[in-house]
Amino acid sequence: MDETCEIPLDELARLAHAVLRHNGFDAEHSRAIADTVLAAEHDACHSHGIYRLIGIVHACRDGLADGCAAPDVIDHAAAVVKVDAQGGFSPLAFERGLPMLIDKARRGGIAAMAINRCFHLTALWPEVERLAAEQLVGLAMTPSHAWVAPFGGKRGLFGTNPLAFAWPRPDQEPYVFDFATSAIARGDIELHAREDRALQPGRALDCAGAPTTDARAALEGAMLPFGGHKGSALATLIELLAGPLIGDLTSEQSQHFDAGRGAAPFHGELILALDPAAFAPDTTDRDVAAERLFDGIVEQGARLPSQRRRAARRQTLANGFVRVNAALVDELNRLID
Repeated sequence: MDETCEIPLDELARLAHAVLRHNGFDAEHSRAIADTVLAAEHDACHSHGIYRLIGIVHACRDGLADGCAAPDVIDHAAAVVKVDAQGGFSPLAFERGLPMLIDKARRGGIAAMAINRCFHLTALWPEVERLAAEQLVGLAMTPSHAWVAPFGGKRGLFGTNPLAFAWPRPDQEPYVFDFATSAIARGDIELHAREDRALQPGRALDCAGAPTTDARAALEGAMLPFGGHKGSALATLIELLAGPLIGDLTSEQSQHFDAGRGAAPFHGELILALDPAAFAPDTTDRDVAAERLFDGIVEQGARLPSQRRRAARRQTLANGFVRVNAALVDELNRLID
């Protein structure tokens, strides 16, 4: 297993910005992308942290992604915002469309934002957390590349198809989850392969369709959905809602667009925002019921989603540094040589 090293947070931020700026991203895209990958790194979610910069840079160097694209925000309908990312990465497109999404949700109680023609390699929880900070319920979803076999199948058809949700809570951090509908995140398999670690059983198939715990064989084969037919059905839902519904690509179409170049997925994203006050104006009853539900989870010894991630965030900020893979840091530094 590769060694790790400690990097101060300000130094890590400088590295992320330098990698992006040196490889064709303008200041606004660099800031938006760096903020998202650094948020994951602070939360000890290394599969979505600075490791993602390699694929992001790859897409730009190959002439696929536009590191200077100006997202076009469109007031599409009473409750719909559309953002044409114009071939750029999604974080800046999300930022540009967010104010209109919030405004529409507050005016009508519910609103949707469709981001089209975007490259995507970052986590979704920073997005839904932004909505929760505005006291809105948030839901976000996106396809990816066709890496995941449907339940009972043997070849990739679905993306990892993450789904993120945030519920605002009074005077404390929101309830948030963000998970792939695959049994493991693609980035985690890639990190296992880099570090010569075996996968747990039930995560992937090799290129012949046989179960495998070899991470490199899994990258050549197919991933599996979590929960069997249930994860497969959720993956289908996300393919449809964040693909054909918003006029964008499915994971299989994204894979065909990539044409074997191995770059970031190119597709769309769907974000929903709901204003709780529009559905149940009595905030006291709503909050009491929600908190009773959360207390019922914790009282049984279970933890709420994101508790571990937020604990890591607090520890990171207290330490002032993160521990990262030393070989990865070297690789990122080579991208700015």
